[in-house]
Amino acid sequence: MRKFFLIITLSIFILFSNSNLYSQIFRDITKVGTTAGQFLKIGPGARALGMGGTYVGISDDIYAVYYNPAGLAISKGNGQVAFSHTQWLANINYDFAAASLNVESFGTLFITVTSLRVPEEKVRTFEFPEGNGQVWDAGSVSFGAGFAMSLTDRFSIGFHAKYINESIWSSSASGFALDVGTYYITPFNDLVIGASVSNFGTKMKMDGRDIQINYDPDNNQNTGPNNIPAQFEMDKYDLPLTFRIGFSMDVIKTRYIRVKTAFDATHPNDNVEYVNAGIELAYDELFFIRGGYKSLFLSNSEQSFTLGAGLNYEMKSGLNLKINYAYGDYGRLKSIQYIDIGIVF
Repeated sequence: MRKFFLIITLSIFILFSNSNLYSQIFRDITKVGTTAGQFLKIGPGARALGMGGTYVGISDDIYAVYYNPAGLAISKGNGQVAFSHTQWLANINYDFAAASLNVESFGTLFITVTSLRVPEEKVRTFEFPEGNGQVWDAGSVSFGAGFAMSLTDRFSIGFHAKYINESIWSSSASGFALDVGTYYITPFNDLVIGASVSNFGTKMKMDGRDIQINYDPDNNQNTGPNNIPAQFEMDKYDLPLTFRIGFSMDVIKTRYIRVKTAFDATHPNDNVEYVNAGIELAYDELFFIRGGYKSLFLSNSEQSFTLGAGLNYEMKSGLNLKINYAYGDYGRLKSIQYIDIGIVF
């Protein structure tokens, strides 16, 4: 019991020792829509979505790199590769890919790529409301790398460093961020307590050709200097810093049947706190049925219930194929569907 409290205290100290980090997380004012890199808040993985996004305390596969990188240290196999695709809201394409490799006596190394693309649209102006012959698009991308390692047989830590870029037409913004996670398997029926801080990093500021203008100081073409090169002054914005704590436990575990329940509490720096809840029913670790509810207690949220299913097929000894599907209801914004494929070797 003393070791348990020591580990939890150490985890909290690591996560909150930076006063700037503490001030960004615990604020009284809700700042909805005031952070950059909003695509970083989209959680990948059909298993996670099917369970309502409750993955901080599960994180036992490759998708731990997003929710809680520390969980990857206890993942099975020598390595994993996974790809997830979804047609996000408003026909936006969201893709996530990751690969990991377990290195003996060190830990688990991994790399990630996240991409969000907005379809091309016509450039419309007052003079040309049907389009002026040009097109514009927008996109966001993140490249990451990190590692996870077990400090004891029940406690692990993980880190995920990311380069982030967002662009719209001819302007873009870049930044760097770090995710930190802890993962503890308690002696009480192997209850898992996970905690993570995501997207702690630099501010982002748009720059590029689109903000450049020609300026006439006195607004008179007949006097003074004209067409002076200038540009709009752009502001800097924080990344969507998020603190999560999650719990998961197998409430039923027999030879063929396993039932896992999970709960996550999330505190973002640009919204109020909310809770996710999920459940997973497994038959012989081969077939899976999942359900959950996202964003409980979050006001004016269009997110609600989620459903999912999965297959874990052993192609040969030491090589498993995982296929997962998930459905999420987004109310007036309709719904989203996730499909992901992964290989564990």
